[in-house]
Amino acid sequence: MENKVRVRYAPSPTGFLHIGGARSALFNYLFAKKYNGDLVFRVEDTDIERNVAGGEESQYNDLKWLGIIPDESPYEPNEKYGPYRQMERLDLYRKYAEQLVKQGDAYYCYCTSEELEERKEAQLLAGVKATKYDRKCINLTEEQIKKYQEEGRKPCIRIRLKDNHTITFNDLVRGKVTFTCDDLGGDFVIVKSNGIPTYNFAVVVDDHLMDITHVLRGEEHLSNTPKQIAIYEMLGWKAPEFGHMTIIVNENGKKLSKRDNNILQFMSQYRELGYLSKAIFNFILLLGWTPEDSKELFTMKEAIEAFDPSRLSTSPSMFDQKRLIWMNSNYIKMLSDEEYLEFIKPHMAKVMDLSKLSDEQILQIASLYKEELGYGAQIIEPLQSIVSPKEIESEEELALVNSDTSKKVFEAFVNEIKDLEEITKDNLKVAFKNVQTSLGVKGKDLYMPIRLKLTSVTHGIELINIINILGKEEVINRLEK
Repeated sequence: MENKVRVRYAPSPTGFLHIGGARSALFNYLFAKKYNGDLVFRVEDTDIERNVAGGEESQYNDLKWLGIIPDESPYEPNEKYGPYRQMERLDLYRKYAEQLVKQGDAYYCYCTSEELEERKEAQLLAGVKATKYDRKCINLTEEQIKKYQEEGRKPCIRIRLKDNHTITFNDLVRGKVTFTCDDLGGDFVIVKSNGIPTYNFAVVVDDHLMDITHVLRGEEHLSNTPKQIAIYEMLGWKAPEFGHMTIIVNENGKKLSKRDNNILQFMSQYRELGYLSKAIFNFILLLGWTPEDSKELFTMKEAIEAFDPSRLSTSPSMFDQKRLIWMNSNYIKMLSDEEYLEFIKPHMAKVMDLSKLSDEQILQIASLYKEELGYGAQIIEPLQSIVSPKEIESEEELALVNSDTSKKVFEAFVNEIKDLEEITKDNLKVAFKNVQTSLGVKGKDLYMPIRLKLTSVTHGIELINIINILGKEEVINRLEK
């Protein structure tokens, strides 16, 4: 490639890092590193009313958690390209907007929002399906301008689109794409009346001044691209190459919506639940990109080497929750004892007082669940049933623990373990065997009442392990209660 590859991930701090945003950032990062380029983290913070406190920092930190490390950002600036927040670049946007006005490629518009709405309604009543700005302000006289100014109106700036003009570009994912200026909805605003640029104008100025060579983003931006190319043409700048990734859909084939509560969609949620960054990265990698072979688990280094933008999917990518959990469980199994202990402690601490246990004891308990965990927080419910069980609600289960046979089992088992100096697997086996022999009770009738009495649930880890976790005194206390 002629120039050094420079790509960007430019979120709005109106929320936290979404799965779609994370995918865009990842593919841009892989593209940059594949070709020894740079990833720029830029902040599009012009939607002031919707900006969320901590949104920018959260998104940046979640990217780093995923292993996506920007080369430039507000935190690691390059003097040549900064500042990296749009609200700190307003003078630049004003400069180029005024240049377009002087060239005759843009003009001041004094129409109020009420007037625009009235004229839009009139167009609809007249049977116009695709309404657009009627260019009322395109050739205002000095007298008209003075009148508007005396009324206190502050103008916005609109681009002046060329009539019957065609815009064609080669999309890295979709191939040749063509629009006409008639498809763009009329002369759109590039600077609002408050002096803040609109997205389609600011992004052109930023991408040009930051030497961005390639733009990989979601297909929802496809309709923005011709508007941006129109501005590039007017300013005499070379546009970057564009690639628009397909949408992510849920298991019903519907576009992933932030209002879809059936799927967790933000990195912060996955972090809190105990998903590993390597698993999330690996899952996102395969959302819309296919490797040449059937390999499913990648390191970041392997992903960079394998990444080929020509293999980006042209069909929607399904968010498969089961696959994500499977992937995460694989990475949990790969953790060393030391890594697993650090990973699982915060989740165990939500139901257990770990201060009374050594790391060795904590690991011993946690290891009982390691092979079965899909994510860290899954350890909470089974541990909760052991540490502080709920009341039994099922009438059938209540009848079982309150039966005469079960009461005899509890009493006999307590007598067996009362005098034991130490609870071990071997002496517990002997204790169960003695109860079985003395009462003639075995199998489910022997073990299930004890499990229910100790945990209030009918399934889980081996009963012997439950007894070891609780300790002799607590077991006796619960069985005698």
